[in-house]
Amino acid sequence: MTAGEGGTPGQRGGAVEGPEADGRRDTWEPGREQARPAGAPRLRYQRVVVKLSGEALAGERETGIDPQVVSRVCGELAAATRLGVQVAVVVGGGNIWRGNEGAARGMDRATADYMGMLATVINALALMDALEKYGVVVRVQTAIEMKEVAEPYIRRKAISHLEKGRVVIFAAGTGNPFFSTDTTAALRAAEIEADVMLKATKEAGVFDADPRTHPEARKLDEIAYLDVLKRNLKVMDATATSLCMDNQIPIIVFDINVYGNIQKAIMGDTIGTFVGGESRG
Repeated sequence: MTAGEGGTPGQRGGAVEGPEADGRRDTWEPGREQARPAGAPRLRYQRVVVKLSGEALAGERETGIDPQVVSRVCGELAAATRLGVQVAVVVGGGNIWRGNEGAARGMDRATADYMGMLATVINALALMDALEKYGVVVRVQTAIEMKEVAEPYIRRKAISHLEKGRVVIFAAGTGNPFFSTDTTAALRAAEIEADVMLKATKEAGVFDADPRTHPEARKLDEIAYLDVLKRNLKVMDATATSLCMDNQIPIIVFDINVYGNIQKAIMGDTIGTFVGGESRG
């Protein structure tokens, strides 16, 4: 997998701020800084991929879509765009259908996964509707063509939308069974040369054990990609973690239910768990 014509994210040049002395890539480049409103705070990341789990959109319902939760999340995304951040979103479909659960019950795995991809499209349309109510211009792109409701995924077109200040929502996964939406988020982040992947979950971050079954579990403020893989921590699947590691895309895992966390992550504040190759200092 390539990271596009400009090279891997870690190779992009021309940053306005100093070199990567603190272990984080600088993300402001002359061609991008024009999008930042006058007087806006300097951001750590300007082009981001936000990975939203389907379960997060269900709120306390556990299944389905909670309009209040969707509106709150989209309000935060809209606020980020007003700061000049280029926002792409990958949404899961677990609040509607999970392919692996269907397969576990005897369904053909490929068929079950295609059903899950369609579930992500439903969530993407719900996010689009809520974002538009905040005055944000949105484009939904799907890996499975359904031109009546969304654009097909085209990398160059997605980047063009982002550069024009539009939010792009990537739906229908990679278009292939056996791949998670976490892997989709990592793949799209590499393709559009995102500066960071923000994984918004129901957990406060990454723990050294499952906090639901181990009350003594400790939240990790920071961890390297390889340690995630070696310790088999449930940040995301190994394919997604490896893709981010190979393309030097940091991952920030945080609780989406805490208002303001999305903006804090974009600003570089210490929240949740930072997953990367080096210390943030």
